[in-house]
Amino acid sequence: MKKTYYITIIGCQMNKSDSERIAGYLEERGYALSDSRDKADLVVVTTCGVRQSAEDRVYGLIPKIKKTNPKVKIILTGCLSSRKDVRGRLKKYVDIWMPITELESLADKLGIENGKSSSLSGYLAINPKYNSKFSAFVPIGNGCDNFCSYCVVPYARGREVYRDADEILKEVEGLVGKGYREIILIAQNVNSYQSKIPNFKFQIPNKFKIQNSKSKIINFPDLLKLANDIPGDFWIRFSTSHPKDMSDDLISAVAECENVCEHIHLPVQAGDNEILRRMNRKYTAEYYAGLIKKIRRKIEGVCVTTDVIVGFPGETEEQFNKTVDLFKQIKFYLAYVSQYSPRYGTASAKMEDDTPKEEKKRREDVLMDILRKTAFEENKKYIGKNAEVLIEGINRKGELFGKTRTFKNVKIRIGHNKLRVTNLVGKFINVQINKAEGFGLEGEVVK
Repeated sequence: MKKTYYITIIGCQMNKSDSERIAGYLEERGYALSDSRDKADLVVVTTCGVRQSAEDRVYGLIPKIKKTNPKVKIILTGCLSSRKDVRGRLKKYVDIWMPITELESLADKLGIENGKSSSLSGYLAINPKYNSKFSAFVPIGNGCDNFCSYCVVPYARGREVYRDADEILKEVEGLVGKGYREIILIAQNVNSYQSKIPNFKFQIPNKFKIQNSKSKIINFPDLLKLANDIPGDFWIRFSTSHPKDMSDDLISAVAECENVCEHIHLPVQAGDNEILRRMNRKYTAEYYAGLIKKIRRKIEGVCVTTDVIVGFPGETEEQFNKTVDLFKQIKFYLAYVSQYSPRYGTASAKMEDDTPKEEKKRREDVLMDILRKTAFEENKKYIGKNAEVLIEGINRKGELFGKTRTFKNVKIRIGHNKLRVTNLVGKFINVQINKAEGFGLEGEVVK
């Protein structure tokens, strides 16, 4: 009988992508997916250390797994895998501590076969077991060189390293050939991507100029153009971008490439320049606002989403109100608002966390109230218009749901149409929008 595994994922898109490669790695070595964490021989927990709430989930989950399934072997990977304090706290429960870049050596640790030596490119090149049959994360690199003062990523994942363009493009081509409709290129900072010029058979079109041809290096806008040139009916998304690296070339690439979606996720984090300086973000609020104007001017109908932190050490009411003003000015469609929590080993952890939790919650609520209003006003513009929607599933009410190219959630009432509803999942359909909500749209299938 095959040994079984189960993966619990906490955190970001990169953790989801890493977990797909872990699953592929284990299944190539004889493991089978278990339908229950309580019955599995091996449980992998892919952890996140970006917020305290995510970290606390791990502290509660790991002992529970061991208590319910005493014979299970637990592997802990992700952001918390290298933290000495976490290892001390969970050492009696965790059997293998595995930074994701060491995935290739997992076989040796499990004693199932000789693993290869650890290397980043090898880890990213491992064949994943995709969780979806129509939407796929394709990592283009790992790590970060920015060292924002609140962020654990450079310590948890290391410095930036990127995959060769040939390898990425072959993965994308293979997915499109299998009928995948949505390709999401991901890295901690996609804007910094660099690779040697690929030998991939879909050569760079003449209309796309390589910026660094003398050094035989391509950048992220070039990679987008190459992926866009692969034949097929599919969308391309990407995440995450850093405002200081959001170039004119990248904005133009999004505008020019017909397969690249009109959605830019661009974390602002704060609207006050002193707070941004202390966060080590390397841009000002004025620069960010000007960048958004440029993006909206060049990319028709673009949707802008963001991340923001409230209650950063030393943030006064006056400084927070500048973030409020920025939200009102820019009118984001969606924002992930986080209450600041000190992260082990980061520069800001040495600063005094001087904003009470109740005040952090109030500031979060203020921004969310603004967001609901601006998102609703944006969504009302879609009423009466048709939109292409990628269907993601069926909800409990029997309604289809999916997203537009601009990342807007759409519910589709089937009514009395005798459609084979399940066959629409993973397909593009044309929808007429007839209702707007705070963070979503409703519509009907266009006959």
